[in-house]
Amino acid sequence: MSLQAKVMEEMKAAMKAKNSVALESLRAIKSAILLAKTDKGAEGELSEEDEIKLVQKLVKQRKDSAAIFQEQGRADLAEPELAQIAVIEKFLPEQLTEEEIEKVVVQTIDALGVTGMQDMGKVMGIVSKELAGQADGKTISTIVKQKLS
Repeated sequence: MSLQAKVMEEMKAAMKAKNSVALESLRAIKSAILLAKTDKGAEGELSEEDEIKLVQKLVKQRKDSAAIFQEQGRADLAEPELAQIAVIEKFLPEQLTEEEIEKVVVQTIDALGVTGMQDMGKVMGIVSKELAGQADGKTISTIVKQKLS
């Protein structure tokens, strides 16, 4: 079942349950899908990989917003963002733990035989492709930096 079909089903359930947070989050996903499908150069259908990237982008936007609101002491604005993250993350593959990510990073570093920070781009490229949708780029970057320094 495509992401759009899953979102539509969840929207129906959210409407029946009168869950405004879920409904707002699902509408954001639906809107992003429609925008991506109608973009210039779009082929009309999104691949599963594109759908995952799209959902990850939505989660990242909300995490960034929530962090800014919390820095400014606005918990009243941060809470809805965090609630939306919980709804949107249901459409992502299960996320790996830091230990699992670290294992992949170490294997990649050993396989490439890299030794320093100058090779961070190579490692990031390979690990990011391998863990697409399963790990946040910021977490991968932090772990790679730790291992290469």
